[in-house]
Amino acid sequence: MITIALLLVIVALVTIFSVQNASPVAVSFLFWRFDASLAIVIFLSALSGILIAVIFLLSGKVRWTVKRQNLPD
Repeated sequence: MITIALLLVIVALVTIFSVQNASPVAVSFLFWRFDASLAIVIFLSALSGILIAVIFLLSGKVRWTVKRQNLPD
């Protein structure tokens, strides 16, 4: 329950921060370039970070469960 509350607080802070910084910016990555609102860039960066963390945490939990049950990897 505390994890959900903490996650909601983080999402709220990122949302407030990104809305206050809504100016357009140019984003460049390798050969790719586009113009977008800074709010969208901040929100998508935070969202991708959260998704990557969840994927790593779940993969570790699955490996731990498999080892605990003595199943082959």
